[in-house]
Amino acid sequence: MGSNLEPVPVTSQKHDPAWKHCEMFKNGERVQLKCIYCGKIFKGGGIHRIKEHLAGQKGNASTCLRVQPDVRLLMQDSLNGVVMKKRKKQKLAEEITTYNAGTATSDNAAEFTDTCGLDTQVDLLPMPQAIEHTSNLFLNRDQGPNNIGARKKKSRIRKGASSSNNNAMLLPINQSKRVNNHVHMAVARFLLDARVPLDAVNSVYFQPMIDVIASQGPQASAPSYHDLRSWVLKASVQEVRNDIDQCSSTWARSGCSVLVDEWITGKGKTLLNFLVYCPKGTMFLRSVDASTLINSTDYLYELLKEVVEEVGVRNVLQVVTSNEERYVNAGKRLTDAYPTLFWTPCAAHSIDLMLEDLKKLEWIDTIMEQAKSISRFIYNNNFLLSMMRKFTLGVDLVDLGVTRSATDFLTLKRMVNIKHNLQSMVTSVEWAESPYSKKPEGFALLDYISNQSFWSTCSLICRLTDPILRLLRMVGSEERPATAYVYAGVYRAKETIKKELVNKKDYSVYWNIIDHRWESLQQHPLHAAGFYLNPKFFYTTEEDVHLHIRSLVYDCIEKLVPDPKTQDKIVKETTSYLNSAGDFGRKMAVRARDTLFPAEWWSTYGGGCPNLARLAIRILSQTSSLIRSKPGRVPLEEMHETKNCIEHQRLNDLAFVQYNLWLRQRKNLEPDCMDSISYEKMELVHNWVSRREQISEDLESSDWMTVDPPLGSIAPLGPLIDDIEALGAGFDDFEIFGGPKDSEEEIGEENTVNE
Repeated sequence: MGSNLEPVPVTSQKHDPAWKHCEMFKNGERVQLKCIYCGKIFKGGGIHRIKEHLAGQKGNASTCLRVQPDVRLLMQDSLNGVVMKKRKKQKLAEEITTYNAGTATSDNAAEFTDTCGLDTQVDLLPMPQAIEHTSNLFLNRDQGPNNIGARKKKSRIRKGASSSNNNAMLLPINQSKRVNNHVHMAVARFLLDARVPLDAVNSVYFQPMIDVIASQGPQASAPSYHDLRSWVLKASVQEVRNDIDQCSSTWARSGCSVLVDEWITGKGKTLLNFLVYCPKGTMFLRSVDASTLINSTDYLYELLKEVVEEVGVRNVLQVVTSNEERYVNAGKRLTDAYPTLFWTPCAAHSIDLMLEDLKKLEWIDTIMEQAKSISRFIYNNNFLLSMMRKFTLGVDLVDLGVTRSATDFLTLKRMVNIKHNLQSMVTSVEWAESPYSKKPEGFALLDYISNQSFWSTCSLICRLTDPILRLLRMVGSEERPATAYVYAGVYRAKETIKKELVNKKDYSVYWNIIDHRWESLQQHPLHAAGFYLNPKFFYTTEEDVHLHIRSLVYDCIEKLVPDPKTQDKIVKETTSYLNSAGDFGRKMAVRARDTLFPAEWWSTYGGGCPNLARLAIRILSQTSSLIRSKPGRVPLEEMHETKNCIEHQRLNDLAFVQYNLWLRQRKNLEPDCMDSISYEKMELVHNWVSRREQISEDLESSDWMTVDPPLGSIAPLGPLIDDIEALGAGFDDFEIFGGPKDSEEEIGEENTVNE
C-alpha cells in the first residue's frame, strides 16, 4: 500500500453493512476503500463496488477470494434489496402452504435427520449436516433430508439463509431448512434421472434459472422437448449472434487474434476449432473435421486463409496456433499472402513445456514423488482425508492448475503453505491413535512431513517455479490481454532463478530450459512491442534495453502499418513517448501507468500521438495463447458424424450456442470449491490422488459419505498477490534480455537438458 494513503475512520453515520468489512483511506482528495480480507484497494466505485467484491457478484469488481461464506451471503442479500426480499417472503409463504399439506407426516423423520450430523470439531466455518443413508432416499418424496451441499453452494444462492431474520414471523428456521431441502432434492432427482453431470450446477446461469422460476409462481411451466429444439434454440442462436456482433464492432479499433485450437476426440478424430479473441471476449466461430487432411500444409493454409478473410484482414493482427511443423509452414504461407499479420505459436504451450522439462530434473522429480506419496495416502482414506481437511480448515492439499505440470507445482506450493497444518496433524493425538499411523505409508508420511530438508527443498522449487506459474496464468488470462506482459514475465522468471542460485554455472541450466522452449517467441515482434509500449515497464527500463528491443518494435510498425507516411509519423511520435512529453508527462498519466490497463492508458493519454496510440492500442489488446481448457459436452463430434443435413445444421447451431455460452461465463466464474478427487478433474490430479494399484484395504476405507467436503477456503494460505503487480518494475539486467551462451560448457549443459 502506498505511503501517500492516509487512514480515515469509518463514522457511525455509515449504516451500510459493507462498511464493517473495509477500511477507508484518502489519497489527496480521493477516497479509496480497502477490503480487509484480501487487501485489494478500490480507487473508485464507492461502497457499492466493495459490496460487489465481497458478494462475488459480477459487476464492476473482481471477486474476493478470502471472504468468509457468511459475510459473502450477507453482501449478496444486501445487493438484492428490498424487492428481492419481498419476493422471497411471498415465495416462501406459498411454498409453506403447499409443503405443509404434503409433509405433515414427515416432520418426525425430518427432525431426526436434523440431529444426525458429523462432529467436525472445526468451529471457524459452518459445516454441513450429514443425512442418514437410506435405500429409498430418492423414492420417498415426502421425506425432507438435510442439505449435504449447502455449504458449497451457499455463495451462489443470492436469496439465501441470511434473510431469515426478515422471515422470522413467517416460518421457523428448521421449517425453512426443510423447504430448501425439498427444492434441492427436486433438483437432484432431475439431474440424476437425466444423467446430467453434477458440476452443471456451477453454471452461472443455474441460480438465475431458479430465480426466474420462483418469480413466476405456481403458473410457471417447463418447456417441452420440441420447444427447446425449435424456437428456444433459435432465439438462443440469435442472442449469441447479437453478442458477437457487439464484439466484432470493436475489431476495427482494437484489432483481434484468430485462434486455431486442435482437438483429438475420443474416437481419434482431429477437429479444428476457430475462435476470435478481442478485449471484449473470445468467441467461437466454427469447427472443421480435419481428420483426413490434418498433415496437409495446403489444406491448413486454405482453412486459415478462409477464416482470416471471414473475420476481415484489416482486423486480424495475428493467427495463434500450436507450434507443430505443419502450422509453422502454413503460418509462413499465410503471412506471405497477408503481409500485415503475424503468425504466433501458443505461449501457454511453450511455458507448460518449461515446467515439464523442470520436472524431469532428477532432484525435482525425487521431491515430487515424495510429495505425491503423501497425497496418495491421504486421498485414498476417508479418515485421513477428513482429518487433513480438519487441520487445514477445509483447504485441500491438491491445487488444480490448467495443465498437469502446473497442477504438480501448484500442489507442491500448496503443501508448503499448509506445512504447519500438516505437522500439527501428524503430532496430534488423533493421528497417534489411528491405525494408519502404524502402516509403512504412515511412517513414510511422518518422516517426510517432519523432515526439514524435505520442506527446504520444496520451498526452493516453489521459489524457482512461482514466476513461471504466474506467467502461465497471465498468458491464459481472459481479464487482461497478455501481450503487454509476456516479455516482462519471462524476464522475471529468469531474474528470480539468477537471484536464487547466484552462480552462473548453476542458473544457466535453468535458463537454458527457458530459452530452449521460448526460442520461437523470444524474438517475436508483438511480444517485444507489448513490453516496449507498456508504460508500467517502459519507464523503469534502462535505455540500453530499449535499444535492444527497438528493432523488433520497428518490425511491428513496418508489418502492421503498410503506409510509409504513417510509419514515419509513428517513429517520430515515439520520441514524445520516450521523453514523457505532453500528456505523457502529466502527473495523472504517471500515476495511471500502474493503475490502467496499457491499452486504456494509451487511449486516455495518447491523444498527442494519435498514430502511435492507434498502433499501441491494437498491439496491447491481443492475447498470446490458445484456450487452455476445453468445454465439456459440446456436441462437436456428434455434429460432424451426423449425415442428415437438417439435424447437422441444428447440432451446428447447438454447438455454436453452447461453446459461446461457455466462453462467456468462463471469465466470470468465481473459483469454486471443486473437490480434488472429482472425476471431472482426474486427468489433472491423477498422480496425486490415485493408487498405482488397488488393494483390499482401500475398499474398507473408501466410504465417501463419511468424508467432509473441502470448504474452498484459502485463509490459511496467506495474502493473495496479483500476478501483474508481482512483476514489479525495473528491467536493467541486460544479460537476461540477451541471454547469449558464453562458453562451450554452458552449451554442453543445454544439450544435455534438451536430450
